[in-house]
Amino acid sequence: MEQKPLLLDIKHGFNFRDLGSYETLDGRKIKKHKILRSANLAYLSERDVNYLDDYGLRYDVDFRSISEKEVEPDRISNNVHYHFNPVFSEDETRSTKKDQETRYKTYSKIKNAGFEDMLKAYKDIVLTDGAKKAYRQFFDLLLANDKENEALLFHCTAGKDRTGMGAVYLLTALGVDSKIIHQDYLASNVYTETVRAKKIADVSGMGPVMSANIKALFEVNEAYLNHALQLMKDNFGGINNYLHTELKLNEQEVSDLRKIYLTDK
Repeated sequence: MEQKPLLLDIKHGFNFRDLGSYETLDGRKIKKHKILRSANLAYLSERDVNYLDDYGLRYDVDFRSISEKEVEPDRISNNVHYHFNPVFSEDETRSTKKDQETRYKTYSKIKNAGFEDMLKAYKDIVLTDGAKKAYRQFFDLLLANDKENEALLFHCTAGKDRTGMGAVYLLTALGVDSKIIHQDYLASNVYTETVRAKKIADVSGMGPVMSANIKALFEVNEAYLNHALQLMKDNFGGINNYLHTELKLNEQEVSDLRKIYLTDK
């Protein structure tokens, strides 16, 4: 059964969602006003900042790199605790002008280059020590968000890949059905559609190969998530084992997360 995401009423941002109301396999629901996911917060209006403050936002977990956050710093109220928590090391995310030129030449000539780059990014999310450290810190902050009606928001730039995998990990730990987890992951394609269309339009004169590669970079794809899940299965025995052995999430912490974020109502 499909469960629709709860969209937040943000005017100057995109892909802002409350994970509340998703049902777990044991019949409970995620509390509303507790856990939010989004794209970047750099262009929020004063009205948007106040809206999130009134919504209960108290923790902002930023998965972006140093360069990303310096170019587009988050706009948040003084009531929000900001946590810089990069999933990728700066060396992996830094892109020089020369790198960009080389990449664009590749994307204009080589079919599926964008798709292959995304598979590599998901491999890095699953396997690199820096990414594991960031997602462990994410769970530490989730465990600290234990006051009623106080929300934690986690985000990256588009709110689809680093954020998408954060949601996959959290929803799995909370006991949400895998079909719902996949639906939540893929919903980013709906809420990033305008941004993606603009990126594709910007390269429309550079040929169909370029357009297809840019589309691959700015969408989520079942193949990306399945690649990550298969890596976890092949290397660690599955996502639940991965959470325990690689992100060091123990049974007591899983129980605590469910107490904090789930309700019987």
